[in-house]
Amino acid sequence: MGLSMDTSFLSNKYFFGIASAVGGVVLTLLTQYVLNKRGLFTYSVRHDRVSVSADDAVFGSVRVTWNGNPVSNLYLSTVELINYSMKDYENVVVRTFSNDTVLLTERTDIVGTTQIASWTNEFSQQLAVGPGQQPTQAQVDLHGMRREYLLPVINRGQMVRFHFLNAAKTQAAPTIWLETLHKGVKVQFHPARNEILGVPQPTAVWVGMTLGLILLIILIKFVHVLWLAAILAFVYGLFAQIPGVVVIKFWRWLREAIGG
Repeated sequence: MGLSMDTSFLSNKYFFGIASAVGGVVLTLLTQYVLNKRGLFTYSVRHDRVSVSADDAVFGSVRVTWNGNPVSNLYLSTVELINYSMKDYENVVVRTFSNDTVLLTERTDIVGTTQIASWTNEFSQQLAVGPGQQPTQAQVDLHGMRREYLLPVINRGQMVRFHFLNAAKTQAAPTIWLETLHKGVKVQFHPARNEILGVPQPTAVWVGMTLGLILLIILIKFVHVLWLAAILAFVYGLFAQIPGVVVIKFWRWLREAIGG
């Protein structure tokens, strides 16, 4: 019997040793996968109409002009770029462009800092105009079609915001796109969404609903008073987005902790 107990103890000891080793390897591989995962930049675009030019034979005309030229549909478009990866990147070149609107003035800011996004040297040289000279038609067309910026640093979770006053060429809302060619970075477009406490509302809703299903199972199994279970489920349903926000924020914190 003593030999059997010693053998059982040794077996358990070996089992826990092997399990610990395997767990360490899996955790190491998981950490390396997370750290080496391809960088993800996402961007969204919001268009707000500023003014519309119109002619009315009875009540008069409304005129919006840019450098003396009439502008029919004027928009203020905001492009928000976010580094959703677990890495910080340096010297990232970002291009914004459009083929159905004319980009006029702009304003940029790196959110949370006093810095702005500046044009690349190459793009600045393409649009350079000497003293006393006028821009060529090619320069005017280039300025109205795209911009190129150099981001010296874009840290994980950092947002860069671009504002463009632009004149749509048609009656439809304009489209503005963003791209970057940077090693290890993928860019995705995400439609602009409402947020709750810094978390996209649809995501918070889905996570909250999933947690709600888990809570419902727990209530059915352990709470045998029907009216109490109904009240608890009702109260959770009123605030389901909040638990979703908490879980998402915890996941972000955990991801930051793993990424260092």
